[in-house]
Amino acid sequence: MRLFWGFLSGLVFGLGLVISGMANPAKVLGFLDLAGTWDPSLAFVMGGATLTAFVGYRLVWRRQAPVLDPSFDIPKNRAIDRPLLAGAALFGIGWGIGGFCPGPAWTALPLLAPGTLIFLPAMLAGLWLGARIKAGAFLQDKGTSS
Repeated sequence: MRLFWGFLSGLVFGLGLVISGMANPAKVLGFLDLAGTWDPSLAFVMGGATLTAFVGYRLVWRRQAPVLDPSFDIPKNRAIDRPLLAGAALFGIGWGIGGFCPGPAWTALPLLAPGTLIFLPAMLAGLWLGARIKAGAFLQDKGTSS
């Protein structure tokens, strides 16, 4: 049952990304182009998402636990540190250059657009490299091969 609800949630999310234009990098880049031909329509998408999340969180926090899990999985670390800021900056730079963030990139994959076919492998390589650096394995491999 959990797999079904996960699939359904992902499907609704993906359809929302496609319908709103978030899977179209040209539309996203038009939104980010404040000095050029700015397209403000995605501000309404983000505003609607913010409102929906606000209401959803208010309803969810009234429950003792999620419907399909015994407890809420809430991060304990609340520090704003260098890795968090660096990751946020890299995310923003990648979004600004490619016009994609991870969710919309996956929903655009079936279109086989050249930008998507470059962005997704680069994103996956970055995730892999980041995990290796965080674990210290990348630096250890460099040190042992010399």
